[in-house]
Amino acid sequence: MKITTPFVLLVRFYQTAISPFTPSACRFEPTCSSYMIEALQKHGLFYGGYLGLKRILSCHPWGRTGYDPVPEKKCNHEH
Repeated sequence: MKITTPFVLLVRFYQTAISPFTPSACRFEPTCSSYMIEALQKHGLFYGGYLGLKRILSCHPWGRTGYDPVPEKKCNHEH
């Protein structure tokens, strides 16, 4: 089991048990919860968690909107 698994499960619980009963308010595509899961899976707990929290904090009426994908993982090639 990856270290990110409990956090992904927590977000999935939110998506299925809480989100359907709240007004749709996310200003981004993909939604903040989907973004968090992808960021955790792609970048790991610390950087992925940082990206997800940064996204959630920017999702407010005065923030920007639109398509905001998870950034690609940077490759560090050692020569």
